[in-house]
Amino acid sequence: MKSGTLYVVATPIGNLGDITSRALEVLEAVDLVAAEDTRVSGRLLKHFGVKTPLLSVHEHNEQARIEALLGRLEQGESIALISDAGTPLVSDPGYRLVRATRAAGFQVVPIPGASALLAALSAAGLPTDRFVFEGFLPPKPAARRQHLQGLAREQRTLVFYESAHRLLASVGDMAQELGPARRAVLARELTKLHEEFHGDTLGNLGAWIQADANRQRGEFVILVAGADEAGVAEEALDPDVVLATLLDELPVKQAVRIAARLTSVARNDLYQRALKMQQQKDGAP
Repeated sequence: MKSGTLYVVATPIGNLGDITSRALEVLEAVDLVAAEDTRVSGRLLKHFGVKTPLLSVHEHNEQARIEALLGRLEQGESIALISDAGTPLVSDPGYRLVRATRAAGFQVVPIPGASALLAALSAAGLPTDRFVFEGFLPPKPAARRQHLQGLAREQRTLVFYESAHRLLASVGDMAQELGPARRAVLARELTKLHEEFHGDTLGNLGAWIQADANRQRGEFVILVAGADEAGVAEEALDPDVVLATLLDELPVKQAVRIAARLTSVARNDLYQRALKMQQQKDGAP
């Protein structure tokens, strides 16, 4: 392992008291801080009296910066990568730099800390043993709805980030594509003065947001309960659809036997359905 080190440092998502002592030690000790926005990070470092030089590394220049940053690591320097808030690379740029650093033989060290994703999950009251992080949904309505359609049968808890100006549109599309009765929790302004959690159905959540303009301000995490397992199974294995598909390729008895295993519907019931399908197919009255 080469001597240069890249530290991936988590910073507060709101409350400055959430920064760790280890994060401050690293930020003070490194030769350079690679920041998503040097203006935002400059205020953070100034607050804690950290005078380490800053260099902007964001979505639009990350690839171009990699060669120079690797050159500094080659000289034995250490670099801290930070985002505007929270844990870098979680819906933020940086993975290209981390990948290139590891490929070049340098050590990458995580300095864990605040994360809006984990903070929201820990207090939302939805299942956390299995979840899917989707980050920000597509900004265009058609693409957003199409993306949500692909998640409609996902049984794990869904977690999204959203901005204030798209919040209502996204919640409305979620209600349409995932179902208005689906349970959801809106987490707003995490760790800040006006932190707020509100749980409701997706169908009611939009009206609750609209009832108070303040609820549309800030930064948001939307958590949605996964699809009901029994409902997904029933939808995916409709006995008539299964039978019709099998009858296209197999004799009735064999199709019924397989369909019974797949749908848990009684074999006699399936046999009667199969006979009716065959009669209709053959044009019998």
